[in-house]
Amino acid sequence: MAAGRARRSPEHPDRTVRSAPVRSKVRRVNTVAARPAGAEASERVPGAGALPEPLGRSPVTPTDAVGLTERADALAKRSVKTTAKGAALTLAVRCMDLTTLEGADTGGKVLSLCAKALRPEPADPAVPPVAAVCVYPELVGVAAGALAATPVRVASVAGSFPAGLGPLSVRLKEIAGATSAGADEIDIVLNRSAFLAGRYRQAFDEVAASKEAAGRAHLKVILETGELGSYDAVRKASMLAMAAGADFIKTSTGKIGTSATLPVALCMAEAIRDFADTDGRAVGLKVAGGIRTAKQSWQYLVVMAETLGPQWLHPDLFRIGASSLLNDVLLQLDRLGTGRYPRPDKTVV
Repeated sequence: MAAGRARRSPEHPDRTVRSAPVRSKVRRVNTVAARPAGAEASERVPGAGALPEPLGRSPVTPTDAVGLTERADALAKRSVKTTAKGAALTLAVRCMDLTTLEGADTGGKVLSLCAKALRPEPADPAVPPVAAVCVYPELVGVAAGALAATPVRVASVAGSFPAGLGPLSVRLKEIAGATSAGADEIDIVLNRSAFLAGRYRQAFDEVAASKEAAGRAHLKVILETGELGSYDAVRKASMLAMAAGADFIKTSTGKIGTSATLPVALCMAEAIRDFADTDGRAVGLKVAGGIRTAKQSWQYLVVMAETLGPQWLHPDLFRIGASSLLNDVLLQLDRLGTGRYPRPDKTVV
């Protein structure tokens, strides 16, 4: 089995880390339905509507929707004991991407967010920095200047976010520009128009071109799962994005009504596990949209641990897109330390 690819550590920017072999001892629960005879052969056929050849190494098989939902529900009920709750909440902070993606964003707002990313709780230096700050390309330079020589990465949406339907040349230019301005990570959106129409080759080639345009930056591919229509489509889109070179796959833009859900995250985590088994490369997962409470954050941590193992419980391979989540996590950490909740008017973002 090939080793995982080298990555720059978010905690030590001057170091690289190499993922351990991706096979883990985690108990394997498979919610993928039995594969129909001849399916792999049909996926290798080139041409319109056929999956690209790299997916032949990572078979895209039907998903047992009932089994997937039941498994996600069971994982959601796992309790986190008080002794482990502090560690889980601290890990959630370390894996957060603090995000501001509004038309009214300003340099001042981004600077404030960067300060919060570095010291989420000024009164408690034990609370670690978050993983990254995510902004529009126009504000990457501001964030990069504020976060230079710190462990917090700069992420930028790009490529005609959130629709992902601008001319490809324009999208690629925006991606390259964000990297040149200082972005460490690029979040693009899968071309759902091509994917849902069966133009898988086009969708694949656009992700591959985006990866090339991103250069040194890590590429996160947003599937916008709320628009894909089924778990089968989520799994197929996950496999396609990973085969095309994605470093992370991400649930949602946060700009539509349906965002991250536990069953969808489980479906994507299983795709990551199966891709790692066949391809030997560890791909990260980012969940985003609608995650507002500390309880939700540790439910996603449980899904990652139970499906992919402890190797994925690290900012290099797991992220939570957050704009308001940090508030509740810090309130819960404060309660663990003091035995009581802070004043209701205490806010941090």
